[in-house]
Amino acid sequence: MPEGPEVETEKLHEAIHEELEREGGAFLKTIALTTAILAVLAALASLRAGATVNEALVLKTEASILQSKASDQWAYYQAKGVKGAVAEAAKTSFEAAGREPPGRYAEKAARYEQEQAEIQAEAKKLEKERDEKAAEADHLLHAHHRFAVSVAFFQVAIALGAVAALTRNRLVWVGSLVIGLAGLAAILLAFL
Repeated sequence: MPEGPEVETEKLHEAIHEELEREGGAFLKTIALTTAILAVLAALASLRAGATVNEALVLKTEASILQSKASDQWAYYQAKGVKGAVAEAAKTSFEAAGREPPGRYAEKAARYEQEQAEIQAEAKKLEKERDEKAAEADHLLHAHHRFAVSVAFFQVAIALGAVAALTRNRLVWVGSLVIGLAGLAAILLAFL
């Protein structure tokens, strides 16, 4: 039986394979590049997330210390009030007995009242500093959450980039880029 004409398919097969490799190779390089950029952004966001939470914890600790100092001042304020009340009671006892109270009782009561005013001012100053530190810490914690969200977006985008590379699916890669942009938006919002 005569054989049919032989068509040289080997060269055609090689040409198609080379074209697919070249086209697929450029796509894979693009995915690799965007995934590397996403990984850098994720690392930066992660560092900022860690730094902001550490700063917030330091500020919260300082606020707690200031609260403790303010509480000490208020206890001292109350102690001076008690001493003033004792001096006033002693003075009143003399007056109730019809005697002239020694001047030291009035002087002590006035001195304690003066000291209370100074102590109160210091306690309020400490409370104001505490509130400022706590507010700053709360702001940093809010920024930390945004950085953490951006890290999550970047991680999902990187995972989708890997899936896109394995499947050579452009739609998945575009999804990776969109989620990466969401991560970029989150990190930019964290700086505000």
